Amino acid sequence: MELTDAIKDYVEKKISALDKFYDKIIRANITVGVESHHHQKGSIFVAECKLEVPGKDIFASKNEKTLYKAIDKIRDYLEGELKKHKTKERVKSKKDVRAVREEKEYKPEIY
Repeated sequence: MELTDAIKDYVEKKISALDKFYDKIIRANITVGVESHHHQKGSIFVAECKLEVPGKDIFASKNEKTLYKAIDKIRDYLEGELKKHKTKERVKSKKDVRAVREEKEYKPEIY
């Protein structure tokens, strides 16, 4: 499949919009193509994306009848996964703060 400027711009616009949900994205590797040996009639478009973020990488792959739908579905899926990742990261950091506070010898006295 030939990568046109329109497809490239659309992918960049959609994936770069994920920054507003999680600003620590290191890299995004996106692959688009056409799946020819599929059980459905006609062309089935495939879009895959691997987001490199601190901790675990996030991967998504979607098949749709149009390439733009596949890209939109990947973006929606990655948005949800980034929100989950961010929440887990926050919880983990709060647990670390609590552990440090508990290790301190200072204990407030209540009268």
